[in-house]
Amino acid sequence: MKNKEYEYLDEKLAAYAKSDYYPFHMPGHKRAAMDFENPYQIDVTEIDGFDNLHYAQDLLLRSQERLRGLYKSKKAYFMVNGSSGGILSAVGALTKCGDKIVMARNCHKSVYNAVKLFQLKAQFVYPRLMTCGIQGGIQADDIEQCLQIHRDARLVIITSPTYDGIVSDIQKISEIARKYHTYLIIDEAHGAHFSLSPYFPESAVRLGADLVIQSLHKTLPCFTQSAVLHIAGDRVDFHKLEEMLRVFQTSSPSYILMAGMEKCVRILIDKGEQLFEAYAERLADFYKKCRNFKCLRVLTADDYDAAYFFEADQSKIIISTMHTALSGQALDQKLSEEYHLQMEMYSAQYVLAMTSIMDRQEGFDRLFHALYAIDQEQQRELRKECIDWDNNTKYNYNMDNDFKDFLKNAYAERKKVLEISEIDDDNIVETNLEDCAGETSAEYVYLYPPGIPMIVPGEIITHELIELLNQCRKLQMNVQGTRDQQYRKILTVAQKR
Repeated sequence: MKNKEYEYLDEKLAAYAKSDYYPFHMPGHKRAAMDFENPYQIDVTEIDGFDNLHYAQDLLLRSQERLRGLYKSKKAYFMVNGSSGGILSAVGALTKCGDKIVMARNCHKSVYNAVKLFQLKAQFVYPRLMTCGIQGGIQADDIEQCLQIHRDARLVIITSPTYDGIVSDIQKISEIARKYHTYLIIDEAHGAHFSLSPYFPESAVRLGADLVIQSLHKTLPCFTQSAVLHIAGDRVDFHKLEEMLRVFQTSSPSYILMAGMEKCVRILIDKGEQLFEAYAERLADFYKKCRNFKCLRVLTADDYDAAYFFEADQSKIIISTMHTALSGQALDQKLSEEYHLQMEMYSAQYVLAMTSIMDRQEGFDRLFHALYAIDQEQQRELRKECIDWDNNTKYNYNMDNDFKDFLKNAYAERKKVLEISEIDDDNIVETNLEDCAGETSAEYVYLYPPGIPMIVPGEIITHELIELLNQCRKLQMNVQGTRDQQYRKILTVAQKR
């Protein structure tokens, strides 16, 4: 199916749906039949009797009230522009033009867009690189240290959980934010299933955040672009927030998406307990069986550095290739081409499978048998000694020094000389990559996924970054952000003469 060329998107989507490819990727409905009407028949606009999302008073008001009750937030809003629209609205509601904010370096690009739009001054807090090659959470102590220096910061915003499922100590961070009279926004896009089952971490909605944004479509049975914004605290001016929602949401919200979100909420209210219980059992069984692998490693909380994370989301299945002859890309390709298992994403030395309550036992079985076979192949190829795993054994990571240096350089702190909003589009030039050391970047450069910037506008380009990008090109890694898609040239701030 993958080798055939399709001229039209709808034809290729139809072929994918009919194939035996199993989706270990978003959206969380996993293409399951949801007893949903033909979308063409229910695609309407704001006609009489169907309410208006921007001034909800009837059907949609009650739908959002059920959503609020499910998560126990103060107020909840349907988002049809995804979490990105929610983040832009949240930042706009809690800041004024020119404010200083504290933000995690691994924030989603929508936060960086908000920084530019609202001309904010961003102070970065960096996650630590864990031994297993995964970025850790944001440390509460780092937030406090930053706020001690920048006492005029109006807002703290972090991502928890991360794309990889790493959760920060939100309750402690929220206490620190209140101590310094600072708002707290949590991008919980990947945690819409939190608080819905004891098997998963508690949602930031219940841990002291002011605003929380979730992408329902990532881990729950909803259409892509379905998200929710929660008012979780008592300090938010909801009139200002709703004003921002009208700015950053379409004036023609999709009734298909809203109906999908409402149906999802009803399913969770009526059947959520049973669905999550069965889902947790399938996940636990999968992790247990994978403990016996000798080369591949399906990561659990035991593999993470205790100092650098608070909790881990087990719905994210991370398969490390660190002790194999495979790269993350090679494993992803092998799973796709040989076993017809489509993963969510791959990084240099791991692959990520996203799961939800809609995953079937068939999917977990197919993934286990594929990984088992690949692990056997790697044992034969590498002639590894057999290692027995048990609950008391921690994986002995010996991260390749070159790879360790690669990751450290990729997400190292860069010297900032200009704010993002100070970059003037009329004062930028295109510079050859090899000639731009010491110049000020005028654009982002990041590996996608997960999309953490290696450099942002206003930071100094170093020789190490240039070498890093050359490595990325050789490894055929997915670098984005630069206008030149071959990243042989970078936009820089023109020197004043």
